[in-house]
Amino acid sequence: TEFLGKGWKDSFREKHPRKVQYSWWTYRFNARGKNIGWRIDYFITSRGLLPKIDKAYILGDVLGSDHAPVGIEVRI
Repeated sequence: TEFLGKGWKDSFREKHPRKVQYSWWTYRFNARGKNIGWRIDYFITSRGLLPKIDKAYILGDVLGSDHAPVGIEVRI
């Protein structure tokens, strides 16, 4: 919240403003299976880099942790 308040940008939210997707689920209560989670993993970027970000994604189907991998593809 502090970073975003200082002008940094959440790359996933910029690319997918209406998409509801989580990057973390508690192990309790079958939260992942019910898709009840939080989006607590981010790629925060400067406003100037945003036009060079082609993709921002969360790989929610990758298992093995309570967190999903998040990533960006940047054009150089």
